[in-house]
Amino acid sequence: MRPSIRSALERAAELTRNNQLVEAVNTAEAAINRAVDDELPEIRQWLADHTADFVGEDRP
Repeated sequence: MRPSIRSALERAAELTRNNQLVEAVNTAEAAINRAVDDELPEIRQWLADHTADFVGEDRP
């Protein structure tokens, strides 16, 4: 995945933790919409791997 998309997803996680859900969704959606088909599986995996980043939970 391109660094710009990863950065946008990281920003979306930060916004979510700061209770700015609408902006977080807009940020993540824009990043995902810019992705090419080859990047989508990696984005899905990144989101699964970083769920705790979005909910603010510590990792085990």
